Amino acid sequence: MNIILLGPPGAGKGTQAKMLIDAYGIPQVSTGDMLRAAVKNQTPLGLEAKKFMDAGQLVTDEVVIGLAKDRIAEPDAAKGFMLDGFPRTVPQAEALDKVLAGMGKTIDHVISIEVASDELLGRLTGRRTCKACGQGFHVMFDPPKVAGKCDKCGGELYQRDDDNEATVSNRLKVYDAQTKPLIDYYQAKGLLRPIDGVGSIDAIFGRIKSVLG
Repeated sequence: MNIILLGPPGAGKGTQAKMLIDAYGIPQVSTGDMLRAAVKNQTPLGLEAKKFMDAGQLVTDEVVIGLAKDRIAEPDAAKGFMLDGFPRTVPQAEALDKVLAGMGKTIDHVISIEVASDELLGRLTGRRTCKACGQGFHVMFDPPKVAGKCDKCGGELYQRDDDNEATVSNRLKVYDAQTKPLIDYYQAKGLLRPIDGVGSIDAIFGRIKSVLG
């Protein structure tokens, strides 16, 4: 079973990804992991990617597709894989389709975890971190016993700059702009499986399992 996992920041994609890996025994193929491994192992594609990264540029689609192809060809992905964080654009999705066709493989399901923007905003702006010990809290899901104080060391809690409302709103807008065409692309192919991302972790995972069969 070959899966693509989509979901905006704050949708709980990382948690569901771990559960999918455990339940179906398939590897998670993430762009970040592929890049780090290729650079560390100094593969030809890794060295190519490092040139772009050292120059502060985005790694080209050609290199990322090449890395994905190499990763999918590894023995642990023979029974299936889950792509996470890739593809990000329609051209990447089209290139991936060609690569998979050449390997005799196809994508079976594109899971899109869907959560309303106002809910995501609450989830992402509610995070608080202790200045002293780094312990994390959440005003909605895991509040400290005393507001603004760390349960562990009594230190002051603060909101990171990347968790403020303006930054989070922008991240969500960027995701929508980039991913909407991708969702339309896979919907047209009959592969999109929209999942309601509100509720308990187990309830959401149950919905995913029901569409995977």
